[in-house]
Amino acid sequence: MLKEQINWTLYESQAKEKGYCCICGVDEAGRGPLAGNVYAAAIILPENCDIEGINDSKKLSEKKREQLFEIICEKALSYSIGTANVQEIDSINILQATLLAMKRAVEGLKITPDYVFVDGNTMPHIDIQGQTIIKGDAKCISIAAASILAKVSRDRYMKEMDKLYPQYQFAKHKGYGTALHIQLIKEYGPCEIHRKTFLKKILGE
Repeated sequence: MLKEQINWTLYESQAKEKGYCCICGVDEAGRGPLAGNVYAAAIILPENCDIEGINDSKKLSEKKREQLFEIICEKALSYSIGTANVQEIDSINILQATLLAMKRAVEGLKITPDYVFVDGNTMPHIDIQGQTIIKGDAKCISIAAASILAKVSRDRYMKEMDKLYPQYQFAKHKGYGTALHIQLIKEYGPCEIHRKTFLKKILGE
C-alpha cells in the first residue's frame, strides 16, 4: 500500500464517531535488543493533526526520525515517555516489561485520554477504553507518532550508554544482536545493562 493511500486519521475519526474525544496512541521501542531498557511513548495529538512525512519509525532514517521528533513534540497536546529497566525485563519477561513501560507512559500524560490505540495485540494494564492494532504504526497517526518518540528516545539513551560502556559500541547497533555486538559480548562478557535472560544461548548457559 502506498503511503498516499493510507488514511492516517481513520482510526481516530472512528473513535470520535463513537463519542470519544481525547485519543492517545501508544507504541514501544526496544523489545528485541540484548541490552538496555525498553521504551514506550504515549501521545495525544490535536484533532485533524497533519504531520508531513510521518510513518512507521522503522521505515524512516535516523535523521528523519530526529526531525519528526521535534515537530511531533511541538504539535502534541500531551506526550509522555515510559520505560522498564533491564532488571524488570529479566524479572517479569520482556512482554510484561513492555506493557509496564506502556502503562507508565500513559500514566505520565498531563491529559488523561478516554481512548487508547496500542500497537500490537496486547493492551497494557490501564483503566481506559481502547484497542490494539497490529502494525498500527503503519496505519494510525497517533501510534506512528508514538513509535517515533519511543524509537528516538531509546536511541538517545543507547548513545548515552555508549559513553559509559564504549567497548560494546552501543551507539552503532543500539543493543541489537548484531554479529558485532555478539562478538563484543563474548570478548568482554555482559555488562550491567545487558539482559541476562536474552544472553543464555549466546553465552551457552
